[in-house]
Amino acid sequence: MKSISDQAKTVSQSRTYLTDLVLPSDTNHHDTIFGGKVMAYVDKIACIAAMRHCRKPVVTVSTDSFDFLAPIKAGEAISLEAYVAWTHRTSMEVFVKVESENLLTAEKRLTSRAYLTMVALNDQGRAASVPHVIPETVEEKRQYDQAWERYKIRMKRKENSIE
Repeated sequence: MKSISDQAKTVSQSRTYLTDLVLPSDTNHHDTIFGGKVMAYVDKIACIAAMRHCRKPVVTVSTDSFDFLAPIKAGEAISLEAYVAWTHRTSMEVFVKVESENLLTAEKRLTSRAYLTMVALNDQGRAASVPHVIPETVEEKRQYDQAWERYKIRMKRKENSIE
């Protein structure tokens, strides 16, 4: 009998949001948030989304397609959205979108997006199976349909880095 954690789940079951205020201590000499700080937020929210999907511990094994599109300034809010977009046997591809919000004008901008690969772990710290994911919206279905190509690119990149 399959456990609850092994049953297929919808994308919405892993959807996770995080909002924080960008303070001067988070910024560089341009008064914009450090890229590494954004990356840390992205990794953290991807971990939460992946764990919500599989209900197991996870580790990050790959970050690809991390695009910085616009800066986030001190005093603005950073808002992140993450969800499991695709699954393989033991891995999950998590999509993360980052936006800035000017809290005085309500203007929002897409500032970053990324795909991370997370692997679920069993009690012995080995890769564990994950539930399939079921896309529901048009955007989720598009990402799901394109995931196999992203997976092949990651595997090729991994293969080339071992040589």
